[in-house]
Amino acid sequence: MTRLATRPYSVRHAELLAQQGLHPVMARLMAARGLKEPAELATGLEALIRPEALTHVDHAATFLADAIEAGKRLVIVADYDCDGATACAVGIRGLRALGAKVDYIVPNRFEYGYGLTPEIVDLTVREKSPDVILTVDNGIASIAGVDEANRRGIPVVVTDHHLPAAELPAAAVIVNPNQPGCGFPSKNLAGVGVMFYTLLALRAELRRRGHFDATTQPRLDALLDLVALGTVADVVKLDANNRVLVAQGLKR
Repeated sequence: MTRLATRPYSVRHAELLAQQGLHPVMARLMAARGLKEPAELATGLEALIRPEALTHVDHAATFLADAIEAGKRLVIVADYDCDGATACAVGIRGLRALGAKVDYIVPNRFEYGYGLTPEIVDLTVREKSPDVILTVDNGIASIAGVDEANRRGIPVVVTDHHLPAAELPAAAVIVNPNQPGCGFPSKNLAGVGVMFYTLLALRAELRRRGHFDATTQPRLDALLDLVALGTVADVVKLDANNRVLVAQGLKR
C-alpha cells in the first residue's frame, strides 16, 4: 500500500527560493528540508566555511607542520567503516602530498576494541613505530588510549566528529566541531570532512612557511570525491557546508 507523507514547509522561504529561479516544486522541496536563503544553494568551493572557524585546527596545522619539518613518522589510526576508511585515505594522500612521512593502521574492533584503546596503541607501536599518532573518525572518547600513548612519549592528534563525553582525552590537539567551545557553524561534518579541513589548515601553514606558494601548492580538491563518499555513507545531515563538499566531490 502506498503512503504519501507531506513535509511541512515555510511558504515564505519557498517563495524566496522560487524568486531566485528555482522551480516552484523544487523550491517547496528545499524549503521543507530547512533551506531559508537562496545562498544556501551555492555549491562552489567559495561557499565553504573557512577552516580557521574550526577550533584548534590552527594548532593542529602548526603541530603537524613542525612534525613534517622534523621528519617525524606519522601514523593514522583509522576506523573501518566508510567514513573512517575515506578519512584515512584522504589523510594518507593529503599528508604525503604535503611532504609528510605517514603510514596507517586499521585495527580489528573485535580484537582491539573501538577507538584508540591502549591495546591499539601497543599494536601501533609494535607494527608502525610512530612518532605521532593521528586519529581519524575516532579518538574523542579514547581517554585511556591517549593516556597510554602519552605514557610512551607519543603525542596524539585527534580528528573526530562524534559527540564527546564530559571528559576529553589529554591529546596534544583535538579537532572536532562538536567539542565544547567550538563555534564551527556546521556541526555535521563527517570524520572525513574534519580530516579534509585539517589538511586545508596544514597546507595554509606550510604555505606561510614557504614550502610552496599558491601556484605550486598541492591540489587538495582532488580528494573531494573521497570526502563526498564518506560524508554520504555516514548519513550525516547535508547542511549547506556538507552539500558543497558532496556536490564538489560528485563533480570529480
